[in-house]
Amino acid sequence: MSLSSSDRRLLRWFLACTLGNWEEAARARREAGPGEPDRRWREAWLQVHLFAGIPRQVEAAQVLALAGGLGEPDPDEIDRTSDLEQRARGSEFFDRIYAGDSQPVRAMLARGHPEFERWVLEHAYGRVLSRPGLAPERRELLAVVALAALGQERQLASHARGALRCGATPEELDEALEAVLDLVEPEHPGRIAEARRMLARLA
Repeated sequence: MSLSSSDRRLLRWFLACTLGNWEEAARARREAGPGEPDRRWREAWLQVHLFAGIPRQVEAAQVLALAGGLGEPDPDEIDRTSDLEQRARGSEFFDRIYAGDSQPVRAMLARGHPEFERWVLEHAYGRVLSRPGLAPERRELLAVVALAALGQERQLASHARGALRCGATPEELDEALEAVLDLVEPEHPGRIAEARRMLARLA
């Protein structure tokens, strides 16, 4: 299975928002295909702050509003689950991504501060990454391109494995990196090539 043109467009748009490449983000929004932006775009936008911080996500919202917006959320996009349910959902998805490494990674997060482990499980995984509306393997491909662009090799390896565990193929991982090559290389020559070599070893 390979990525659709819609998948590639979403990856490029998400990474442009993550990197603060506002010209590309606005262009991608203006050139959106039929039926886009849709819920997948809104879900991807909600994910931006996990990789780039809230200030950049706020700026992305302003840029996108001027370029046409992301459409109105459907009522079922509002998550009304409790904190306890979100933590359980986040823990389940975290374990799916990290598999046998889940407990050591949790322990590493807690060593920094116990609250940090809770934030990761409840917020990053429970409130954001495990939301419906965007398939888990597509969410993980977004994580892969962001982490590759940011040079976060350890997390890149973890989320590449996570993408495969969620159903992405090695070919899709490579295609995702190829789709964003020109957004990364001007600032960080060789970073995507190194990421592709790493993913080839994992596959």
